[in-house]
Amino acid sequence: MSATQRSATSGAESAAYEPRTVRRAMLAGSLGTLIEYYDFSVYGYLAVVIAPQFFPSEEPAAALLATLAVFATGLVVRPVGGVFFGWLGDRWGRRKALVSSVLCMGVASSATGLLPTYSQIGVTAAVLLLLCRLMQGISTGGESVGAYTYIYESAPPRRRAFLGAVTPIGSNLGFMFAAATAGVISALATKDQMADWGWRLPFLMAVPLTLFCLWARLRIEDTPEFEEAARRADIPSAPIREVLSTHRAALLQSIGLSMAQGGAIFLGLTYIGIHLTSDLGYDSTQVLWLSAGVVLVTVLLMVPAGWLAARFGSRRILMFGLLGFLVTAYPAMMLMDRHNLPLAGAAYLLFMLSSAFVQVPAASLWPHLFERRVRFTGMAIGYNIGTVLAGGTAPYIAAFLVQRTGNQLSPAFFVMTVCVIGIGALLTVRKDVGAKMG
Repeated sequence: MSATQRSATSGAESAAYEPRTVRRAMLAGSLGTLIEYYDFSVYGYLAVVIAPQFFPSEEPAAALLATLAVFATGLVVRPVGGVFFGWLGDRWGRRKALVSSVLCMGVASSATGLLPTYSQIGVTAAVLLLLCRLMQGISTGGESVGAYTYIYESAPPRRRAFLGAVTPIGSNLGFMFAAATAGVISALATKDQMADWGWRLPFLMAVPLTLFCLWARLRIEDTPEFEEAARRADIPSAPIREVLSTHRAALLQSIGLSMAQGGAIFLGLTYIGIHLTSDLGYDSTQVLWLSAGVVLVTVLLMVPAGWLAARFGSRRILMFGLLGFLVTAYPAMMLMDRHNLPLAGAAYLLFMLSSAFVQVPAASLWPHLFERRVRFTGMAIGYNIGTVLAGGTAPYIAAFLVQRTGNQLSPAFFVMTVCVIGIGALLTVRKDVGAKMG
């Protein structure tokens, strides 16, 4: 650990971590991430319905690919959002960045629910959908890493690995809430109603959710570490330049880990539902409920995953999770293609069990790679580049592989590839990193 990092750590230990302040930080961080990922993921769950509304085509697969390309585009701009919110968070405070990111997402999601369709204004509808998705992508570029940073710095050092579970719990509950909301509306509305106006309702839920999250985040203070740094005037003037000049190794490590996490988990949370519905012919409403149930089990595993990370070290538990994805991807995909929904659900759950043991330890390991001065920016750049390369593009790559090869199991090889990349990156992280947080 460098002298600067030792200074940041001693500053964190000397800061006052009042239980009430810590609880507010946990609530604001997890709630904002829940809403953020609800808004962002509901698009993926409704992709099959949205596709003909904005990309009418005689080939349903082509319309779906266009819709998934827009989904991926929303993540391509994440580094832009990461750079902006990282600069804002490191220069002007974590709280300002968190409030701004959730407001940006709320506006974009609400606007999506009000968009005219192709039949009303032609190709302009697709352009407007893309613009809303880009705005959502910019927002998510700062949200996850902002929540990771805020909760990491707000928690007492000895509890950071365990409380690292809070942010992934929030994000996964967002995915689950999105699947459940889409499932309820799909069950209550006819197919024509779903295509006409039903798909809009989940997006319009962003209005009350965003207002609730803003209420929670406007009540929090900045983190003890940042407030102490501000008192000492130890604020970077150019955090991006500082990251690129002094944290290159940590940046590469975070990119590799993000590729593994994003590639495996985004494929599980977005593509598998589409695969079960469009490729394998399972009922869409049942698949939405199945997705919600699988994510719920994943969330329930996150508290014990946090305990294990605190007990054995974040690095070891993350390695366990990545190996889990590596060995289960192929058999899980194979079992899904047996025209048996309960068996497909069991296979889906088998694949996603590793998710908790990747997301939770990564939440406390990532901020530990960067010193306080550039923590937000460093994480934002590394995490978002990795997500662009393998995370947000995962559904599109998987659908493309199936279409081009005709092999329903080909997405498993994509998951195995990104896991190997993540394991390689993790092997370069010092063994003592992530081992001292309890």
